[in-house]
Amino acid sequence: MMTPFLGEFIGTGFLILMGTGVVANVLLHKSKGQNGGWLVIALGWGIAVFTGVYVSASSSGAHLNPAVTIAMATVNKLSWNDVPFYILAQFTGALTGALLSWLAYRQHVDLTDDPELKLAVFCNAPAVSNPLQNLLTETIATFVLVLGVLFLTGPEKSLGSLDALPVALLVTGIGLSLGGPTGYAVNPARDFAPRLLHFLLPIKKKRDSNWAYSWIPVVGPIIGGFMAAVIWKILH
Repeated sequence: MMTPFLGEFIGTGFLILMGTGVVANVLLHKSKGQNGGWLVIALGWGIAVFTGVYVSASSSGAHLNPAVTIAMATVNKLSWNDVPFYILAQFTGALTGALLSWLAYRQHVDLTDDPELKLAVFCNAPAVSNPLQNLLTETIATFVLVLGVLFLTGPEKSLGSLDALPVALLVTGIGLSLGGPTGYAVNPARDFAPRLLHFLLPIKKKRDSNWAYSWIPVVGPIIGGFMAAVIWKILH
């Protein structure tokens, strides 16, 4: 029953539901986890990745990220004909996951006065706004993610039921080491779909959805993922 499309949809849905959920838990007013800090967010995203990869690996390969999908096609691990269907599943899954996260935290979103925190639950923003530098940061972080995934995965490196663990630890490490400047989107679906939802939802006292920045978490990861694929091909 689990087609690749459904696998990517469900896996990305889990990823974004749990990932944006941990951000909401840490940032929003009167949440039990309020002020939990960056370590909680990084660990939460790592566990979200573990869950998403675990539930979708057998059906789709658990890309959960357009940058990963494009990289896999570049290294001939996926047909280019399948790329649009994977990306559509990832974006719709991300949109669904973000919607479920908002439904779970809707009261806390309404109780939070700061519109920047409300936006941060859905999508990324730079700590210091500098488009070229922000693009470089997202490119580097995604390069590390995709090259790491290519080296960490494969039948010769199987851990059985724990195959999702190395990728989850990699994402946690990226968050702790490279996440400070931009919040490490490293995934176009992760940022764009929830940002679109923020734009569409009737959220009280919200700011604009910062569309001027929105291209960076899309273009940077695609460049970084493609560069990682090229390097991996050279090395193999």
